[in-house]
Amino acid sequence: MHRLLQFTRDLFELAPAGSPAPSGPAGKTPKLKEKVPVAHSGTAQDAIEKIAGNAPAAFRHPHATREALLGGMVVAYAFRRSARRSIGFSVGPEGLAVSAPKWVPLHEIDQSVRDKSGWILKKLRQTRERHERLESARIDWKDGATFPFQGEPLRLVIEAHPPAGAARAVNGVSAELKSLAAGLPEGAWPAEVERALHLRLPLGATREQIRDAVQAWLMRQARQIFSERLAHFAPQLGVQWHKLSLSSASTRWGSASSNGSIRLNWRLLHFKPAVMDYVVVHELSHLRVMDHSPRFWDTVRTIVPNYAELRSQLKDEGIPRW
Repeated sequence: MHRLLQFTRDLFELAPAGSPAPSGPAGKTPKLKEKVPVAHSGTAQDAIEKIAGNAPAAFRHPHATREALLGGMVVAYAFRRSARRSIGFSVGPEGLAVSAPKWVPLHEIDQSVRDKSGWILKKLRQTRERHERLESARIDWKDGATFPFQGEPLRLVIEAHPPAGAARAVNGVSAELKSLAAGLPEGAWPAEVERALHLRLPLGATREQIRDAVQAWLMRQARQIFSERLAHFAPQLGVQWHKLSLSSASTRWGSASSNGSIRLNWRLLHFKPAVMDYVVVHELSHLRVMDHSPRFWDTVRTIVPNYAELRSQLKDEGIPRW
């Protein structure tokens, strides 16, 4: 019944109940305020199209249920009710999402969106520019392609007949990481020396086969490197982890469970080691503090004093599209 009542309020509310009339000197016509989008009784898509007829559609969340006219542009956003105590805003690859407590009326939410218009438009533009930049850097899986590995470019070399005994099998595909500087062992290359990943694949291998072979190699490297870093930092934090799982989540770099299970995104291997270490420490710190309170961040800071800088790199740099 409460949910039905809230839905009815959201659907038909136009203004707060009992709102007083505008006050002003007698005999003067009150100055009209600028028109703003209001709650509607039709579908969200209908309302979006009505506003879009008067302004260019700029940003639209694929799950948009409400819209606002900000800076002369239509921003269609995903809206939901939640148990939070205040109105929250988040901007991601899909667009703007707004969540609000169940007791906040829609006209207050509309006003909050307008009040935050500068921040919202700035973040939406930055997110779009970042998306376009990453799309332009999408990896073309073929011989000679490059992709970031631990923060440095790694060149892909497809070999039909590599020297005998020079390769390691990875899920049925042979792969070997090499330096173009003769005599230097793996892990000892100076930054300016080009590295290459040599893959043995059938002649005429498709782009999908090449991509899958690289992913198999990266996941193998991820399990080894992450296990080493977890073992390195866990004693410093006084915690124990029991299981490592790899993930391919598009929006999360890691997670931790109170039972000691750690999940890390294998795509972290695209970033510099310092950024990977921050994520490892972040998840291990959750084994001590299972939230993001000041106490949690103090725990992270004891191991990674510059975590804020590394966290920004994780958000801003991004990884190339596969």
